[in-house]
Amino acid sequence: MIRSLYFIISFFILIFWSSCRQDFEFTPSTGQLSFSKDTVYLDTVFSNIGSSTYTLKVYNNSDDDILIPSLKLSKGQTSKYRMNVDGMLGNGTLVGKEFENVELLAQDSMFVFIETTIDIQPLVTNETQFLYTDAIEFGTGPNTQKVELVTLVKDAVFIYPNKDANGVVETLIFDVDGDGVDDETNVQGRFLEDSELTLNNEKPYVIYGYAAVAGGKTLDINPGARIHFHANSGLLITENASLHINGLPSLDAEILENEIIIQGDRLEPLYEDIPGQWEAIWLLNGSTNNSINHATIKNGTIGVLSDGNQDDPTKLTITNSQIYNSSNFGILGRGSSINAENVVLNISGISSFAGTYGGNYNFTHSTIANYWSNSFRQFPALLLNNFIIDAENTIFTNPLESANFTNCIIYGNDNPELLLEKEPSDMFNFKFTNSLIYFDDPSGYFSEPQYDFSNTDHYENVIFNNDPGFLDPSINQLNIPIGSPAEGAGISYGNLNVDITNTTRTSPPDLGAYNATEFED
Repeated sequence: MIRSLYFIISFFILIFWSSCRQDFEFTPSTGQLSFSKDTVYLDTVFSNIGSSTYTLKVYNNSDDDILIPSLKLSKGQTSKYRMNVDGMLGNGTLVGKEFENVELLAQDSMFVFIETTIDIQPLVTNETQFLYTDAIEFGTGPNTQKVELVTLVKDAVFIYPNKDANGVVETLIFDVDGDGVDDETNVQGRFLEDSELTLNNEKPYVIYGYAAVAGGKTLDINPGARIHFHANSGLLITENASLHINGLPSLDAEILENEIIIQGDRLEPLYEDIPGQWEAIWLLNGSTNNSINHATIKNGTIGVLSDGNQDDPTKLTITNSQIYNSSNFGILGRGSSINAENVVLNISGISSFAGTYGGNYNFTHSTIANYWSNSFRQFPALLLNNFIIDAENTIFTNPLESANFTNCIIYGNDNPELLLEKEPSDMFNFKFTNSLIYFDDPSGYFSEPQYDFSNTDHYENVIFNNDPGFLDPSINQLNIPIGSPAEGAGISYGNLNVDITNTTRTSPPDLGAYNATEFED
């Protein structure tokens, strides 16, 4: 009896509640929707490379549940855009183009997610960029509302490895270990053809996998070129091959029209400063006569990796260049030879410059900073050592024949920003001259001889722990102000008469790559 009574009461409550609900009585939309934006700008993309996903929020501010009879792209099935509406893929031959009878409750909202992949070639000819537009239409007839869609599409030269009949991507064969025998590798990529060994500024280049330069050949990258690497990609300069990055000074500091810019292939602002989007410019042991001038290299894993040839003074010369936002190292030398002038390094997950396993390194008027903020970092801006340790914890040494830093700034947001790891059984020669270094060790933890800052064989006219006053190192503005402790603290050295911006140096010169300037408020 009790169960029957409970059932009867429950039944009448359900009937009463249902008779009161009117939520499912949808009325057609009369054009009163509102939107989070009236135009959705999908940031610049390369031809045939998919965009990020962009969001439009649609609001029903009325007290009625409404039915949107049609929600579609104006160009319909031919549109280069695609949508997802609150998880729905839509109707029609191609999903994501057209939707019917979309319900939106009173005082509620929904999300429209928008993406695009556009092939520029069928749309335009003899153009390097093209503005592609469409619109999302909400409703029909006089009640139709529109939100515009706009995307700038850039044409590019694409360099990518081949695939065999089974879809297997081509991998590189080269002498990995320096024993004179080519090795099969799992590095995806291919050797550049002779016609691809000169890169110019007519179109940007997008590289998939490693673009390799064969022995006896030189890759020339000319002023104004823009190089974009896809994920897991880079340059590989093999034995007896060379790389010449031939940038020139620019008149426009914003456009950098003659600078060579090397970065990832995602052009959206979200990716502007994300480290680790591509792998490395790798100068293999045996490559020679490599030079980098007026280049900006950013957002890689290792900006430049220089292997071996420590007795070859032409192994790598890098001048008037900037390397930023490297997930591991800005420049990594492994038993190598590097000459650097007017170089700026900043924001690296490990070290901005590491000269490891010995070698010969000479840096003049360079700013070696590290303001990595993504997470804790274990290593300083500048690391030097003369050994490596293999997987079995066996130590192998190689002489650090020279490591000279003249008129440099070595600073960052950690302490200390200098680490000298010396294996006593081998040579460890270094000297800092007229430089500013962040190294504060009040507890005396670093007691090894290489940290005897009174030893003039290693430290001469060095300023310790005085903040150089960088403009904004968190966004790679490493300029120094008038009144900085680095101002006028240098010595005349070599033929470096201009700074990284091609501005004449003062006498005595300022430390680092930049002349001191008056900062604007």
